[in-house]
Amino acid sequence: MSGDLIPHQADATPAVYDAATLAVLHAMEEAAEQHLDSLIPKNTKRGYENDWDLWKEFHAWLAERTGHHMPLTAVTKGTLVGFVVWLDTIKLAAPTSIDRRITGVTVTARREHGVEVPKEATVAARKALKPLKNDEDRIARGRGAAKAATPEQLKQMAAAVPDSLTGLRDRALWLMAFFIAGRSAEVAALRAEGITLHSQGLKVRVPGVKGRPAREVVVISGKNPDLCPVRAWSTWKAASGITTGAAFRAIDVWGHIADRHLTAEAVRDIIARNAERAGVAVRLTGHSMRAGFITASRRAGKREEKIREQSGHAENSPAFWGYIREADKWTDAASEGIL
Repeated sequence: MSGDLIPHQADATPAVYDAATLAVLHAMEEAAEQHLDSLIPKNTKRGYENDWDLWKEFHAWLAERTGHHMPLTAVTKGTLVGFVVWLDTIKLAAPTSIDRRITGVTVTARREHGVEVPKEATVAARKALKPLKNDEDRIARGRGAAKAATPEQLKQMAAAVPDSLTGLRDRALWLMAFFIAGRSAEVAALRAEGITLHSQGLKVRVPGVKGRPAREVVVISGKNPDLCPVRAWSTWKAASGITTGAAFRAIDVWGHIADRHLTAEAVRDIIARNAERAGVAVRLTGHSMRAGFITASRRAGKREEKIREQSGHAENSPAFWGYIREADKWTDAASEGIL
């Protein structure tokens, strides 16, 4: 390549190119952009287009509330964090989906509109996103709605529980998860001294996890001995000898009980494994117990505020009201009895 294309750097004076050189550089810039664009998979491009469409929708939603239409190129700390909150609370998007949307908007702003998004804006957006990635209600959105465990499925699971120490633990664990409407991380963190026996059932202190406050709930004794959470807990507690510390623990092949808490992942695996062993037709997960309790409780006519006390949902939680709508779907249906 000719040395004429390399600017002289003897001093700090900006290089001055002749017209021919500028034309060549401009052509190379365009060629580079085209080449880089050709390397992006078509699916990724379609994804970026969808991300920008959502960005447009967010701006329209924002304009309705502020009375002012801002340019789409206004990708700032405020608008990008607002976009995260909108996707979470209005669109009920999964955290992983929101993460991709942040990338899609910033890439499109740069490549299609020549706007360099400030680093502080993307850092702030992902800071706002971080706690959402630890919330099982939100994570479940990305997997599709968790299948709510039904009373009939719990009966199936109870009938298939093995007659062993592990079986006693498993039954107590998934019944506890159901009746406290617990997240897997909450069930994993339960402590034996936080579960106390009373005349009508159990008082359970559900630990605060991942920044959420702790809560105290009551679990009433059940009529069916195979599905009674009070009986299942008392039996496991007596068999294991656990009085303090982790309520549910790992058990090795020799029947030795560990001295530490299960992980949230282990709780999910135990629930899934028990459902599979029982031949439950759908895959149940840790979140299925939480969703199942809310759905079954609502269908039994329980008040929303009492259900929220048990589950720990905020009054304006979109996830909670989604469960309620699902539970109410067949109650006083608009199509019932009109002909």
